[in-house]
Amino acid sequence: MLKKFLSKNIQVLDQIETWREAIKIAAVPLVEDMSITHEYIISMIENVEKNGSYIVIAPGVAIPHSRPEHGVLKTGLSLLKLKKGVMFPEEKEVKIIFVLAANDNETHLELISELANLIMEEEQVAKLFLAKNEAEALECIN
Repeated sequence: MLKKFLSKNIQVLDQIETWREAIKIAAVPLVEDMSITHEYIISMIENVEKNGSYIVIAPGVAIPHSRPEHGVLKTGLSLLKLKKGVMFPEEKEVKIIFVLAANDNETHLELISELANLIMEEEQVAKLFLAKNEAEALECIN
């Protein structure tokens, strides 16, 4: 399922100055394929401002998301891989950002489960941290 959603939604960039900008840029593929609206991006940022960096679920990895009613048009997933990390609140450095947008609980749980399994595979995550381009990042997902 991850490969299906990420095959055209991966970006690899050198660096981004702020975590807010990182979330916005990470979400661009989902706006472009009409999975989410700009309201969803605003809601993800507000969630972090209100609740802190709870979206940083492993060292260097964040999964920003929000409620479906805040702008999910269809289920989607994107990946932004940064060569130089961006600091999130509470001094948490992040290099990998998965933006998750699910329009139902079942798909949401399935995607979260697959992402959790991927993140628990230390070797794959280490390779993902080193990915130099979109193709290398997608290879790590497979």
